[in-house]
Amino acid sequence: MPRQDARWAQGAGGVTAVAALAMMRRDDPSFLGAAEPDMPAAMPVPASAPMGLCALLAAVADRHPARIAFVDQASKPDWCGRPAIAWTFAAAREIVARLAEGLQQLRLPPRSPVGLCMAGMAEAHLAFLAIEQAGHVPCLLPVTWDEDRLLQAVESAQILAILTQGVLGAERPAETMCRVAMRYFPLRFVAAFGPHVPDGVLSLDQVVLDHRGDAAALGTGPAAGLVTFALPGAGSAGPSSEPAGAPVAVRREAEALTAAAAGCLAPMRVEPGDRILSLMPPSDLKGLATGLAAALLAGATLECHPVFEAGTLSAALDQPVPTHLVAPAWMEAGFARTTVAGRLRTLAYVHRAPCRLSGRLPGRAGVVDILAFDETALLCGRRDAQDVGLVLAAPERAALAPERAALAPERVAPIPDRTADRAGLIQLRRDPDGRLSFRGAACTARMLHRGITREENQDGWMPSRFRPSLFAGVATAVAEV
Repeated sequence: MPRQDARWAQGAGGVTAVAALAMMRRDDPSFLGAAEPDMPAAMPVPASAPMGLCALLAAVADRHPARIAFVDQASKPDWCGRPAIAWTFAAAREIVARLAEGLQQLRLPPRSPVGLCMAGMAEAHLAFLAIEQAGHVPCLLPVTWDEDRLLQAVESAQILAILTQGVLGAERPAETMCRVAMRYFPLRFVAAFGPHVPDGVLSLDQVVLDHRGDAAALGTGPAAGLVTFALPGAGSAGPSSEPAGAPVAVRREAEALTAAAAGCLAPMRVEPGDRILSLMPPSDLKGLATGLAAALLAGATLECHPVFEAGTLSAALDQPVPTHLVAPAWMEAGFARTTVAGRLRTLAYVHRAPCRLSGRLPGRAGVVDILAFDETALLCGRRDAQDVGLVLAAPERAALAPERAALAPERVAPIPDRTADRAGLIQLRRDPDGRLSFRGAACTARMLHRGITREENQDGWMPSRFRPSLFAGVATAVAEV
């Protein structure tokens, strides 16, 4: 597999350092409010400007420029017509800078909502980072959605431009986005990676070739946050199930995404240089926090497999690198009949509420559950004393988050102190009607309606539409209220 496309990589060797930010050791007491023996669990840390994922990429590129950042699925040419590439952190920084300069040439207003509708491949990660670096707000649009649902999402977030791809199997996402643009006049620009870029659509491959960018400036400015979309309707736990209903735009700041990723990294125990192999789409909070954000925060390699192929996955797992697999929870029964678990450092199963928890197999060392509550919060825990079923039954267990966060790998800067008065990254409570509510750095989010933020949680608590079903002191399911 080639390290990088020769056309794109020109000048990557001359990339200079971005920031003089030192990575913190995991036992540094200022890391995420980690507790020292004689100090309170959550200590205030200095406030700073919102730091996004570009700053994390730049920091790792400074220290480990030759480390692999992104790896494509080996079968990528079969389903999108593009080569499978392994990108180093230095090369990724260079390409992000070029794409960001091209986006800035569109002359969109600062902090404009820019859609990203792509499968989980290296170009999608680079595009997300480029949108952030250009000073805009990435809005994650699932590439599997149909035209009508995409239009609803675009209108909800008031998206002005969209980055996508020309081919995905038999589908043509760029053509779909052109039809969406015809139905929503404010959508001014559609750009796509080839092949099969339609007439009138900006070629992102050409943007990379035509611009140089300033790699040294990557991550030095504040990040504008991001938008994901919740689908408020019940869906079954299957490979193709998706709730019905119009998508609801959810806005979160950059530090909230970083905190959510840290909450996932702590039980997964990802080390710098490890590999996160994700089977999750990168188009929502659970896919982003366990994928791109987690990998950059840990200084790890990210390999995404958007098209499930057993042979390709098995070959990837045979590579001699410490691997943490992130997979949908419905795959657990299938993996249990294989030797997959024995080849992994961590096997993380991602559940989407509402869901059953009683069907989980007895835990072995290294199994982690990640439970997503719409786009509000992620509750993570190993199958031990911090199992999600125990935490849901006794929410005070979530207050142990600072100790778990102290195990997370190296990162660039601490979480701002505006959440320092809360116990760790996430707090959980059961309201009198049984409904679960969340607050903390990892679940700070606001609803959007036609681009306008709705302030609905003045006390800091984010209510959900779910309640746990309890039996013998353990949550056996999460149901809608």
